[in-house]
Amino acid sequence: MRRLWLIFAQTVTVSVAVLFVAGTLKPEWFRSADGPAPTIAVQEAASPNGSSPPAPFSYSDAVRHSMPAVVHIFTSQDIAGPRHPFRNDPLFRHFFGDRPGSGPQRQAAGLGSGVIVSPQGYILTNNHVIEAADAIEVALNDGRKFSAKLVGRDPETDLAMLQIPAPDGLPVITFAQPDGLQIGDVVLAIGNPFGVGQTVTMGIVSALGRSHLGINTFENYIQTDAAINPGNSGGALVDARGNLVGVNSAIYSRSGGSMGIGFAIPVSIVRSVMDQIIQKGEVTRGWVGVEMQELTPELAESFGLPEARGTLISGVLRGGPADRAGIRPGDILVAIDGQSLDGPQKMLERVAGMRPGQETKFQLLRKTQPLELSVEIGRRPVPPKSSEP
Repeated sequence: MRRLWLIFAQTVTVSVAVLFVAGTLKPEWFRSADGPAPTIAVQEAASPNGSSPPAPFSYSDAVRHSMPAVVHIFTSQDIAGPRHPFRNDPLFRHFFGDRPGSGPQRQAAGLGSGVIVSPQGYILTNNHVIEAADAIEVALNDGRKFSAKLVGRDPETDLAMLQIPAPDGLPVITFAQPDGLQIGDVVLAIGNPFGVGQTVTMGIVSALGRSHLGINTFENYIQTDAAINPGNSGGALVDARGNLVGVNSAIYSRSGGSMGIGFAIPVSIVRSVMDQIIQKGEVTRGWVGVEMQELTPELAESFGLPEARGTLISGVLRGGPADRAGIRPGDILVAIDGQSLDGPQKMLERVAGMRPGQETKFQLLRKTQPLELSVEIGRRPVPPKSSEP
């Protein structure tokens, strides 16, 4: 009897072990034919319309749409070679001739990125990418290379326009709506950082309308945390659909690399500059010839004003449009054609957008007394080309 009990106990133990292993490794063997096995209840986020959540999102379509239109830009310049002290001596030249290496030598000036914006071969880039160049070469994403000519440049927004021969099937970027971008939108930065090759980085729009950065005269930057590094300058900042929202231009960095604060010129400025350069080869802006200063509460109090409203005219160029109209240092500009202006930057942008020769009304305060003067807008002088790279 004892022997039978031991056999029974061992059989039960082995059977339980087999069931445990099978239930762990093959649970579907034990599901009821009447319905599915019970599951653990979890809470899942529903989509706004009540349907099932979408599959994980990819930006590959946006990249395929925009990347072919982003190009690499290589620049070079001639530099003076070492000059022999007796090079101009006739006797020396009779015996030794013109020694090789004594003339100008070509040196790589830099590299950057650009964006093809037209089937006619027009390419947008930053002015600082091509400013020091004597020769410019453009490499397409498919490996084709072309010599490019400079069509025009606008140092005050750091934009420049190049043109290459227009081969068949030239990829062209599409522009996003100027007012469609919002803080928090996903953006992709495409360019050639450090010359490693075409690269895409992702981030969001951190801020809009960034100004007073001291980078350019006219500033209205998109700020993004998408990684922008040296070589990305002039490349594309695109939205999640691959449409151009800005041209990568600058970064804030203490190390030379990305620290998550990059700046791009928005398409609203890009389109205006691009159209003028293509049509006229240059950008024309209005100008009145004044120096401006922020009107602080302390300055307002010193001028006897009840509030800090307007912009202080701190200087007037002799013989300029403002001087001819009777504007004087110490005047407070409060409005142009009845439109109030908040600070020097707004005044600068408003005047720059006017047509040279246009008559406009300046509303001012002079010693707390209101004054209206008619000013003929002049043409803003073109900044000289920098001699430094």
